[in-house]
Parts: sequence; structure tokens; C-alpha cells
Amino acid sequence: MDRRTFIKAAAGVGVLSATGGVAAPAIAQRAGARVLRFVPQADLANFDPIWNTQYVVRNAAALVWDTLYGFDDKLQPRRQMVESEETSSDGLVWTFRLRPGLKFHDGERVLAKDVVASLARWQARDNMGLMTKEIQQELSPVDDRTFRWVLKKPYPKLLVALGKVGTPSCFMMPARIAATDPFKPIGEYIGSGPMRFVREEWVPGARAVFERFSDYVPRQEPQSWLSGGKRMLLDRIEWIVMADPGTASAALQNGEVDWWETPMADLVPVLKKNRNVMVDIADPLGNIGSFRMNHLHPPFNDVRARRAILTAMSQEDYMRAVVGDDDALWKPLPGFFTPGTSLYSEEGGEILKGPRRLDAAKRLLAESGYSGQPVTCVVAQDLPITKAQGEVTADLLRRLGMNVDFAAVDWGTNAARRAQKSPPGQGGWQMFHTWHAGAVCIDPSSYTAIRANGDKAWFGWPTSAKVESEITSWYAARSLDEEKAAIARLNKAAFEDVVYAPTGFFLAYQAWRKAVGGIVKGPLPFFWGVSKAA
Repeated sequence: MDRRTFIKAAAGVGVLSATGGVAAPAIAQRAGARVLRFVPQADLANFDPIWNTQYVVRNAAALVWDTLYGFDDKLQPRRQMVESEETSSDGLVWTFRLRPGLKFHDGERVLAKDVVASLARWQARDNMGLMTKEIQQELSPVDDRTFRWVLKKPYPKLLVALGKVGTPSCFMMPARIAATDPFKPIGEYIGSGPMRFVREEWVPGARAVFERFSDYVPRQEPQSWLSGGKRMLLDRIEWIVMADPGTASAALQNGEVDWWETPMADLVPVLKKNRNVMVDIADPLGNIGSFRMNHLHPPFNDVRARRAILTAMSQEDYMRAVVGDDDALWKPLPGFFTPGTSLYSEEGGEILKGPRRLDAAKRLLAESGYSGQPVTCVVAQDLPITKAQGEVTADLLRRLGMNVDFAAVDWGTNAARRAQKSPPGQGGWQMFHTWHAGAVCIDPSSYTAIRANGDKAWFGWPTSAKVESEITSWYAARSLDEEKAAIARLNKAAFEDVVYAPTGFFLAYQAWRKAVGGIVKGPLPFFWGVSKAA
């Protein structure tokens, strides 16, 4: 019996107890109905949303740290910590004023100097931040609530950069914390968001705890994704780590947890049969699976080796491994942008279409100079999405005649290791798997994974002058038609140089107890407005 069949059979027992079926953990019950127990997609092993670009870190950070602007459900940036902004007629001088009454969790006021320090740290790690830094003349506080940003040339998408969903999001920290080297993790977790992080109860690998910040002053506008009034109806949120899907399924059905962020697709039929459980698609914009290759070291420093992967890989194999047998949950993706959105293109994507060609892929590998060296595949085992993709890849590489060094790790270790540029065999790597939220992949503005600017690019550090040129063209576009043309050329260039290999487009479920209300669809779990009945 394979693992997927075993999990389905065990979960099918119905309401499972700690003494039968898959063992459900004994989770301490707290009095009152204002405590919500949440099973996140992965362990919160490293908690720095600027140094670490993992979605699980961004999701937790959205509770603790606030942003100057926040995307709403129409993907538009709205004021959040900012009360007002003024722009000079030439677009070079931006003056921002903070809302009154903003406080950090340690009781200190949020000041303009904190914002300036936070922006500087974010600029060092984010692609849009790097763009603003290159054209920045001055960024400085004017008074306690006002700061001024002077640019050398206009940057019309500045508010998009400050409010985007993509990682690293532009979170505001106290100046003393923001002074931390952006390439090293912070040691304090103090923000001004609606919840404070209870560090003394943090047990990596087991749980993280957040408590409502009584001095948080929400905006008056209706809440919408990362914007509007983030009104907390819960006093406490406990993130309970459950790497085993069967255990999480049992705990949700038993009422030991309230909300499961990423239920395994094979278990959804079982969950739907439970009258106390609700199941729905988490985000209609879906996700793009990613096979990320290291462009710095052999064999994938040679484009022919990267093209060999595109030539041989079957997106159907990857997607069925991720979502199971439900064809409504996935589709082939001969492109890099979110299907169904205005800029989606399949230009250059022919290499992913039609029958797979192993012989042609083997020839490309041989031409690249590959001759049996170990290929280190770093695969996180505690995330079903990465584990499933990694198993397909290991089989694919072996069928191509490659010597696979399969590094089975947890997601936290994956995050630390993928940042290493050292050669494989010395702590480095040749490939890893992840996924990108569709809300991030609608255009290049916050799509970090599509950038190909070498050392400044995302993990794998691809270099492609053609890709970067078309990103510049998109920013300069004056109409939607010009944007579409630039993205079509970008899509083709990204395939030619193989920035990364898209493994397909897929939808994912979320599941929660019917006693929980206020859950909305989106690219991350939004806890404001969520309630729990007694």
C-alpha cells in the first residue's frame, strides 16, 4: 500500500481518536471560544519576513508586522499605516504621513525613523526595493509622523511595491530591529500589527502563538485582504504544526483544531462528509508549481541542461502528484504568468507541449557536459506540495541517467540551504521545489521568481539580459497592449534561458470547522474578521 492510499484509508475511519487510526496529538484546550487553533502549511522555523521569503513566514508576519499599504482583493494598494501621501508634479518627491496612534508591541510609538530603517532593510532584499534604491536620491524622516522619499526618476509603481502580497512584503519594524543586517535573521519579533508574537511559547517544529494586541487601532474602511480595518475577533491564535496529513485530518474532524490551511487533496472527500467541517478552494488565482535550478553550478549552469528538464518533464505527472485525480484542480502551464489574467501568455512555451522526449533530453544533457556527477535535490518532506514534486523529479532525473543525491529535509532547512551559493557537496544544491501564488504572478511587479538579474535574483540566481530587458519594457509600457507585448516577449525569453521550470498550475483547498466564521479566499490566510462560536 503506498503512502497516499494509506493516508486516505486511515482518514476514512471518520472521527479518529488518539487510540485508533492515525494518532491525533493531545493539544492543550484553553477555556473560551476566542482561541483559534490553526494548522499552517509548514513549521514556522525561521521568523524574519525580510530575510526569509517563505509564504509561511509571510503569513505569520502579516499578524505581527503592519505595512504602509496593503493589497485589497482587487490587487490594488490601499493606505494602511499611512494617513496620506503627496507626490510632486514631476513624480520625483513623495511625502508620506503616518496615521496617529500607531504603537509597537513594546509600547513605543511608531515613528518615521522606524519606517525609514525598515524600508532600507527591505530594499536590500526585494527586487522592487532594489529598483527604488537604484533611483533613490534621499529617504529621510521629516518629523515623527512624516517621511520624504526623493527619487532621481519617476517610479509610478511605488505604492504597488509598498503594498504587494509577494515576498518579501514591506513590513515595518522598530528601527533597532530594522538595523539588523538584511542577510541575517532578526532576533526580536516586535511589530505594530493586530497580534503580538508570544515568543516564550514558540516551539519550532510544534507550535507558534499570537495574542491580540490591545493597542492596535484598525482603520475604519472594510477589511479586504491586507487592507482596511484589521479587526481581531480572536484573543489568541495557536499555530499547531502537523506535518502528517492524516493526523491533521483527524484533528480537524475531532475538533482538536479549527482551521487547516492546506489539506491534502486526497483527504478532501473524507472531510466533506463530516457535517462539522467546511471545505473550499483557498484562492481562485491558484498556484504555479516551480522546479528551481541553480544557475551557478553544473550541470544547470549550462542552459542545455536546463532545457533538457523542460524537454523531458511531464506537467501532468507533477500536478497529479500534487492534487490527485481531480482534473478540475490543475491545468498545464506552458507559461510563467497566472492563467485567466490579462497578461497570460504561452509565447515560447512549445517546449512543454506534446509528447515528452527523453532521448532528446538525454542528448541535451550530454551536450552540456554532464557525465554522471551527483545532482543534489533538496526536497522538503513536511510539505505535501514540495514532497510530491520532489518525488516526481527524482524519478525523472534517474530516467535521464542522472546521479541523484536526494536531500530529504524539512521546509525550514530548505529555506536556509537554498540561500547557500557554495558548490553542491559543500552545503550547496542543484535544485529544489516550491510554488508561487497566482496573485503574485499576474505581472512582474512582485513576481520575484521571474527575475533574472544574477546575484540580485531569487534563489538559483539566473542571469538573462533578455528577460530583464522585457521586464524593463513592461514597467515602461503606456497601455495594456504594450504590457501584453512585453510579457509575451518576456515569457519567450524566460523559456529560452530557462529561468525556472514551471511544473503546472493548481488550485488548493482549505478546510475549517463550521463553528469558525469569516474565512475568505485569498493568497494567504487572513485572520482579521474571523470568529469562532462557542
